[in-house]
Amino acid sequence: MQIVNSDESLQRFMGDLRSQYQVHRYLRISIKTGKARTLPQNDITHVWYGQIARELPEDDALGWRCYCKLHHGVPIMRAEDAEFQCMYDSIIKGRTYEEKLLMMKYLPVTSLMSRKQLSTYAEAVQADFRARGVFLVFPGSES
Repeated sequence: MQIVNSDESLQRFMGDLRSQYQVHRYLRISIKTGKARTLPQNDITHVWYGQIARELPEDDALGWRCYCKLHHGVPIMRAEDAEFQCMYDSIIKGRTYEEKLLMMKYLPVTSLMSRKQLSTYAEAVQADFRARGVFLVFPGSES
């Protein structure tokens, strides 16, 4: 993956692209637009998994992370990323619930998300756990 965010990086990318085409004569290119999410946006969900584990001790932070990725992240990615949907449906969809949860330890889901997708994910996680009596808040907001 390359990030193009300046005229210079665009020139480097075009050179790399041209070189790869000369060697392989076939390229499959995926372009994602928009800025990556911020570090605080990335960190907050990990803080939440710990909070959820403290308040709902039937699972640990990793278990809740896997649950959230499967129940909230996967639907977002399947709806908005055709490649992810194809991969998920062909490899994971037919597996047992327990196998799916285990796969969430290793499958990138939230790390593939844009800022907007991660915001949607965070809101879905908040709503899910609010219904269970766990109030997850963004830093600087009131509970």
